[in-house]
Amino acid sequence: MYLITGSNGQLGTELSKLIPDAILADRNELDITNETAVQNFVTQNNIDTIINCAAYTAVDKAEDEEELAYQINVVGPQNLAKTGCKIIHISTDYVFDGQGYKPYHPSDKTAPVSVYGRTKQAGEQAVINNAKIAVVIRTAWLYSAHGNNFVKTMRRLGAERETINVVCDQIGTPTFAGDLAQAIVAILPQLNETTKGIYHYTNEGVCSWYDFANEIMELSNLNCKVCPIPSSAYPTKAKRPFYSVLDKSSIKETFNLSIPHWKESLRKCLKQF
Repeated sequence: MYLITGSNGQLGTELSKLIPDAILADRNELDITNETAVQNFVTQNNIDTIINCAAYTAVDKAEDEEELAYQINVVGPQNLAKTGCKIIHISTDYVFDGQGYKPYHPSDKTAPVSVYGRTKQAGEQAVINNAKIAVVIRTAWLYSAHGNNFVKTMRRLGAERETINVVCDQIGTPTFAGDLAQAIVAILPQLNETTKGIYHYTNEGVCSWYDFANEIMELSNLNCKVCPIPSSAYPTKAKRPFYSVLDKSSIKETFNLSIPHWKESLRKCLKQF
């Protein structure tokens, strides 16, 4: 039996459509930071595989709520990994400092520059160290037709304003949650001891937030002008990685996946609005 934690989030929602018989748990159904509660829940529901989409993702707020972020992003995944279940755990490009200039490989040295990044990096290690069979998937710039995300914000602002400023010096790749969910479903039957490790998944291609915003406006037929600004003109409490393109070669080879380009996936997502 599959358990999807963080089931009300963007990825959890997409996964629940693809695995209709999975047991869904959000924070109201299961407190992953409580080890006894986790063990009891897994036993009572005959869970053998966990897809952990639960996370503390408020990047700026995490700078002031480090203990809460630590509990959800480190203690929670550790408790899930200790159950003995197979586990797919979702992580982030924020484990890197973003000072590189070529796509990050899963084996590259991590150097998070924020509380969020540090807790997610520690969570990855907790999963790898405590689970017998585990796949950690780092992703980036996640969006869908559900929840709060950049695409929905741009569409709302694009309908309200004539111009908008968007940073142009942070480079990465958008990821449609529906594509990541399909990749996870393809990986599930292939989970074994030899696949244990850390992998990267985003859509194909590279862009800045400015490029992404432009494409959203164009495909949404919005006449809002997007103006490029440097990150220095839009200060945030938490530092962001400037370059966080992820190398996806190992996930494609190991699990025989083909990954769509981000522009193609954005079109697909916008049809759901």
